[in-house]
Order: sequence, then C-alpha cells, then structure tokens
Amino acid sequence: MVSTVNLFILLISIFICTANPMFCSTSESRRHLLQTPSLSPSPSPLPLAVILSNLGFTDLADASLNSSISTINFPLTIFAPTDSSLLTCPSCSIPLLLQEHSVLGLYSFHFLRSLAFGTKIETLAPTRCLTITPSRSGNSSKEVFVNGVEITKPDIYNNGFFIVHGIQGYVSHLSSISCRIESMTTLSFPFLSPPTAAFAATRLMLKDVMGRLRTGGYTLVALAMRVKYPELADLKSMTVFAMDDLSIFGIGIGHEYVANLGFHIVPNRLLMASELAELAPNTELMTMDKEGKLVVTTAGGNGPLVPMRINYVNVKNYDLVYNRRIVVHGLSTPFPRIHLHDRSADVSIRISDGSLGQ
Repeated sequence: MVSTVNLFILLISIFICTANPMFCSTSESRRHLLQTPSLSPSPSPLPLAVILSNLGFTDLADASLNSSISTINFPLTIFAPTDSSLLTCPSCSIPLLLQEHSVLGLYSFHFLRSLAFGTKIETLAPTRCLTITPSRSGNSSKEVFVNGVEITKPDIYNNGFFIVHGIQGYVSHLSSISCRIESMTTLSFPFLSPPTAAFAATRLMLKDVMGRLRTGGYTLVALAMRVKYPELADLKSMTVFAMDDLSIFGIGIGHEYVANLGFHIVPNRLLMASELAELAPNTELMTMDKEGKLVVTTAGGNGPLVPMRINYVNVKNYDLVYNRRIVVHGLSTPFPRIHLHDRSADVSIRISDGSLGQ
C-alpha cells in the first residue's frame, strides 16, 4: 500500500507543473481560480436554447430543448459547433454532440490557453472526454483546438453561468476510449450509473469541485478524490479539509496525506464556515476513516488572534470551494491523530502521527 501511494506521489511530483501551470503561480492567482458561485447558484436569466439561438447556433438550440442539459443548474462551458460544422457529420445525433461538447465549470479562452498540451476534460456525456491542445507558440494570440477543431469565436458569450466558444471544422462523436489515456492532465472520472436523481446531483457536484481544485493549485487532492470517487459518489454531502500542492510537497508528507485522505473528509455533513464557527470545544466529527475522529480543540468565532483549530490544526482558508453538497476548507498541515483520555486537561492529550498545526 505504501509503495503504491509513494509511486502515486512520485508521478504527481514529476508532472505537477506540466499538468497544472497554476501550481507555479501565486497563491492569490490560485485563489482567484477557485472563486465559487453562491451556495445556491443563480441560474442563467436566459434559457440555454435562447442563448444558443441568439448566437446563431440554431441546430444546437433546438437540440437543447429536449435535452437534460437544459435542467443542469451548474456553471457550464459549451464548445459550440456552427450549423455548417454539424453538416460534416450527417449521421451524428445533435443532442449527443451537444452533451459531448459541454463541460462542467467555466473555462474562459484565457484559461484554456494556459492548459497543458493534451489536457483531457470529461464532458456531460459519460466516459467521453474532449482533448484541449493549445498551439505551442509563445505569443498571447495562440490558438486553441478542441479535439482538433479550432476555437474560432472565443468567449462569444459569458454571463458568469454559461460560457460559449464557437468552433468550426469537422465534428464527430467522441470515442468510448477518449478518456482512457491516463495522464496527470486528465480531468476524467470513473462513470457509475446513478441510482437516483439525488446521487446523480452529488456526482455532478463532485466533478465540479474536483475540476476547480485541480485548476486552483490543489491537484494532489483532486486526484486523490478521483481515486476515492466510487466511495465519495454515494455520499449525500461532505466536508473536505484540503492541503494545496505547495504545502504538501513543501513539507514532504504527500504519501501520508493521500493515504489518510478519508481522515480529512467528514461524510454526509455540509459544514460551511458559519457552521464550523458554532461548534463547541471537544465536538467530535466522524470521518471516512473508521478508526479516527476529528475533534474541535479550539472553538471558532474568537477573532483572528484565536483561530479555530481542529485536532490542533488551524483551518487556514474557509469555504475554499463549495456547492450545494460539498464544501472544501484549506489547511497548511494535515490533521494529526489524537487520543483523548481526559478532555479537561491538555496534559492528558497525547498527539501522535504529526506535530501541532500552525
């Protein structure tokens, strides 16, 4: 187990800057990428069909009317083929093409140009991925291709909920193996047939959160969550305590954090910053690690000079990423395991597997 985890960390450490250019950026810029819509995101004021129709994508607009894509209440980026491009594939299903050219999250043209060559992003069509290939020129006007088709009209629509890029060229349905080439640049996830609409929503929100973590400097956490995706997908909600890539590799505890990711996830509870601040000292929080619990060692709400601590670790960034079912808070060090024999005195608390968080 340890050797497998170590190999996992080694591969990530080799490719981290290639796969995620934002890893080498400032913490402020990574924080900007992680900006999250409100807990109950306001839907677009215009239906998707109207937006596509107004932009001249008549066939896609018609296809969206009877597609499940019109009911998705999450930020979405659409790589929209022109009507003339759709004519290059007369046997194609336009509703399916729409799903195959739509991805969760907001991908501006500026951000697409910063992605590593060959980055894969899973689409709304299960197990189907688009491959993003920015041109290798170093100038600011370099082109971006989506599955070999050039984005000819970047950012033609962006209302903060939908982004639409126009593409023109030959189109076809994505291959069933389009996500199979595993690399550090993939944004694909295992597909599990959802038993209910509620679980389907959780899985969509998981993909949304993992995508934003990856592009915001939390690549290791996103990939570790992807490994645990089958377990996480069945939860009704969750609270995740995450370390950014710089912190993980800076103190050299990557293998420990990945192996103990379950100890940093509170299942079936959505604890936003306001809820965390209300927790009393010695409150226990169940985790996905059956042998470990988190304990509030210093209550919140006492100002910046007395920050909240869980297992003696300061919660550095609250509500880093969140949606209706998942919230992620930032840490600078992993949670140590503590054994409480008598909570009335600090001397009776024995700390193991780590040092006190700063």
